[in-house]
Amino acid sequence: MKAAVVTVGDEILIGQIVDTNSAYIAKAFDKIGIGVYEMLSISDERQHILQTLAFLQNRVDVVVITGGLGPTKDDVTKTTLCEYFDDHLVRNEAVEAHVVELIEKALKRTASQINKDQALVPSKAKVLHNAFGTAPGMWLKRGDTIFISLPGVPYEMKGLIDNEVVPRLVAEFERPYIIHKTIMTYGQGESIVAERIAEWENNLPEHIKLAYLPSPGKVRLRLSTRGTDEAFLRNGIEVEAAKLNDIIGDIIVGFDEDETMEVVLGRLLAQKGKTLAAAESCTGGKIAQMITSVPGSSAYFMGSAVTYATDSKVNILKVEQQLIDVFSVVSAKVAESMAVNAKKLYKSDYAVSTTGNAGPAKGDAAAEVGTVYIGIATPNGVTSHKFELGQPREKVVARAAEKALELIYQEILKN
Repeated sequence: MKAAVVTVGDEILIGQIVDTNSAYIAKAFDKIGIGVYEMLSISDERQHILQTLAFLQNRVDVVVITGGLGPTKDDVTKTTLCEYFDDHLVRNEAVEAHVVELIEKALKRTASQINKDQALVPSKAKVLHNAFGTAPGMWLKRGDTIFISLPGVPYEMKGLIDNEVVPRLVAEFERPYIIHKTIMTYGQGESIVAERIAEWENNLPEHIKLAYLPSPGKVRLRLSTRGTDEAFLRNGIEVEAAKLNDIIGDIIVGFDEDETMEVVLGRLLAQKGKTLAAAESCTGGKIAQMITSVPGSSAYFMGSAVTYATDSKVNILKVEQQLIDVFSVVSAKVAESMAVNAKKLYKSDYAVSTTGNAGPAKGDAAAEVGTVYIGIATPNGVTSHKFELGQPREKVVARAAEKALELIYQEILKN
């Protein structure tokens, strides 16, 4: 089966918001054997919507449209759907009752007529219950294509996809199996990884495809296959993943799309019953943000001191001013002092620190832009590591944070 995702909204086209809905829908569909072949973002304009629906009809099996279902005049998706399907709006009593209850309970006020008009839906549509909002989802069919209209609010869209759309598609259609396995590697670049696994890649079975997904500090290797025999497909993927582990097991940290370094590091800390703290300068709190994005991280993460200014390193982390004067604020000695003092401050088993010039200007240090030092304090002592991460600024910050997590992970493994 083929699908297309259409996001409706001028706010997406002018860059005011980022479209995260399409990625969520594509991932959900992929899990049930439906491939997304097109993603389109279009304006809140009647003729544009009509042209897009006509363009996609009979080219794909399913079209998911998100956005344009609000109660205001600039939301025109419902009326445009009526025009395309030669239909008219009718009031759905169940939806209206849900809208009234939701507004009265959540907002503690009487639902207005505009709110109640969210219950107006095309008469030919199957209504999909939106448990988290007032705009219902709608399921219509024309020719060989199903059109599914959903609200653009991400948490409402997700609830409808998970609870209404996916179960209906699974029940209604026979689909192939699409199997993926993602191998997470850290510490080596894409070209080096490719060289190491070249022979293995050349001998992959024809039905198994490999994709390289590089990002700062890591490379994801995604194995994909599709077909009708699920057991055969899964076994083939597992066999090849095991071979890969024999070749590059030293840099593999996980075998799942969600096995990010912060997840793997957190699991290791929890398993060993150890705690971690951070002292951040050039990364500006990104390490803490990454670690605390993992549910349950409060069990092992004690905190982070974001000592961005030189004075804060002295006043909060108690880094000696003389150390800074002699070696510079961007130096191995300062990185080590930050890590050691963060470990003391938070009474943690381990601590990681960053100090560097992310750019575009040098700031208080003489080191070149892109220079970063990472300090690692452990129960056995402290070490530091120097990196030249280049530019732009965003790349330096991202790579420094990823490298910091990788280094502390490797250090904990040693112990």
